[in-house]
Amino acid sequence: MSTPEPQISDERSEEVRRAIEAILMVATDPVPANLLAQLLEVSTRIVEAECEALAEGFEAEGRGFVVSRVGGGYRFQSHPDQAPWVERFVLEGQSSRLTAAALETMAIVAYKQPVSRAQVSAIRGVDVDGVMRTLQQRGYIDEISRDPGPGNAVMFGTTREFLERMGLDAVDDLPPLGEFVPGPEVVEALERGLRSDPELETPQPSLDGDPSDGSASAPPEG
Repeated sequence: MSTPEPQISDERSEEVRRAIEAILMVATDPVPANLLAQLLEVSTRIVEAECEALAEGFEAEGRGFVVSRVGGGYRFQSHPDQAPWVERFVLEGQSSRLTAAALETMAIVAYKQPVSRAQVSAIRGVDVDGVMRTLQQRGYIDEISRDPGPGNAVMFGTTREFLERMGLDAVDDLPPLGEFVPGPEVVEALERGLRSDPELETPQPSLDGDPSDGSASAPPEG
């Protein structure tokens, strides 16, 4: 038998909803539902219901922001369809963007975690010490465990900051790698393009061939 949903008056619901709005407005990090419940003295299920109501209301009004659940909590963030304008604003004059090498390394850590620095280097084929330090300083990855095998290598994983930046609630929300793998028809087309075209190959001269077929003949004896 399912537990009935907790009920509060319409007046109390409005009060809770406005309080949630105010808290999320000043919060720098996603706020867990259980913390909001403690602050507002209501159940966690009521908080989750009010956050869903806020999200639906903003979407219906066509607002430029949404209430999203990321990193285990709720926060305000820009609406996905406003991404081009937000990106233009954020990147204008930005000089500290992550390099392609850093993004590639971060992706490997995200999908392979827990993973050691040596394992990341083996996958990328280059030394990643500097890139890993940069990502750790930015707060995107961190040491999460030790390999129980010989050497007890430090194992790395993504952080809550990574989830917030990516707009994810958990690592399980990462898109499947299969979405980025080309289909067999694309691979076949690429292979065809990489093969040399026999019709375009230049025929090699033969030392004893017939001159009529483009081959060279031996010079007459003097």
